[in-house]
Amino acid sequence: MLNKLPFTTKEKLEEIAKVYPTPFYLYDEAGIRKNCEDLYKAFSWNKGFREYFAVKATPNPFLMKILAEYGCGCDCSSLTELMLSKAIGAKDDAIMFSSNDTPTEEFEYAAKLGAIINLDDFTQIEILEKTLGYIPKKLCLRYNPGGVFKISNHIMDNPGDAKFGMTTEQLFDAFAILKEKGVEEFGIHAFLASNTVTNNYYPTLARTLFEVAVELRDKFGVKISFINLSGGIGIPYRPDQPSNDIFEIAEGVKREYDSILTANGMGDVAIYTELGRYMLAPYGALITRVINFKHTHKEYVGVDACAVNLMRPAMYGAYHHITVMGKENDENEKMYDIVGSLCENNDKFAIDRWLPDIQIGDLLFIHDAGAHGFSMGYNYNGKLKSAEILLKPDGSFELIRRAETPEDYFSTFDCFDIYDKIF
Repeated sequence: MLNKLPFTTKEKLEEIAKVYPTPFYLYDEAGIRKNCEDLYKAFSWNKGFREYFAVKATPNPFLMKILAEYGCGCDCSSLTELMLSKAIGAKDDAIMFSSNDTPTEEFEYAAKLGAIINLDDFTQIEILEKTLGYIPKKLCLRYNPGGVFKISNHIMDNPGDAKFGMTTEQLFDAFAILKEKGVEEFGIHAFLASNTVTNNYYPTLARTLFEVAVELRDKFGVKISFINLSGGIGIPYRPDQPSNDIFEIAEGVKREYDSILTANGMGDVAIYTELGRYMLAPYGALITRVINFKHTHKEYVGVDACAVNLMRPAMYGAYHHITVMGKENDENEKMYDIVGSLCENNDKFAIDRWLPDIQIGDLLFIHDAGAHGFSMGYNYNGKLKSAEILLKPDGSFELIRRAETPEDYFSTFDCFDIYDKIF
């Protein structure tokens, strides 16, 4: 029987639930640290390597500070993400600001922090210069070659339909203009496929960017100091999927680096990554308790979490493996839909899922929710976001974000005298 194993036990979850009621997010500190160590070890061949954690994936300062201990920077796409990065002590080139459709005040704040600004569009050159009154000496440009992105004959994604990045012609024009405006160091960035479960994605992407970098250097005589491979390295959400091997991935990038960059006198270019899902998704879980059953046309199991807590299944039809805690070795003998209480029919964590016999009070461990989980939450139906808890290597646990309260939900109605009417 193919399965995924939780990173904790039923006994530990019950211990935590006595202090912090379900639903809650739980993160595995030991797993996060080991993953960071492996990433940096895999890319240790590149002197300037740095991971810029995609803050949007899991914007929690406690987790961001753990990543920062290993040298990770912060990849930000909004004002509040920049502010959060500043709050954990990140500054200067430890912050990459990769936004699109960007309000001018966000460019101002990013420049104030000394962040590396990653321009998404050719028109942003003029906007940035008018906003700041100058052009930074160091800039990154986001590239989108268009078309479809293939590995061998397999289509991985369709960059031509993506709103992000500059065309090849725009990229070259931007380099020419920015050189004239005094930019001294350039970076190139691209994100061409999402959640890939193949060791060939990064090397294939790297080859594309390395070849463009050599051409740009030769044409304009510019200094390209880094190439940002962005994210896109995925995780195996399903138990029958193979895992990516970060060491094999890094070795594949090195082969392309040596054959293209080093061979053309560019062996000092730093490699950056911008991983979010890969860094944290497997090391976070949504913990929820069974509270209801409904026996109609199907067997429905109602839990105390809903799509507010984890919207990926509702939004994308995404698969998240589910373990019934304490029944890890039991046969999957019954078919269920695991549902929340939202007034929406897509509020389902699993559809037609074979699981062990479930009883009221059982704890469910919803796997691989450590990235794009809590961060995508919302308040539809007046539902409140859950707590986030860090499970430490010694078995202790720490609250790293409290659960929302009704007072939080109503706090932005200060233009309406709601407190006297409710509380």
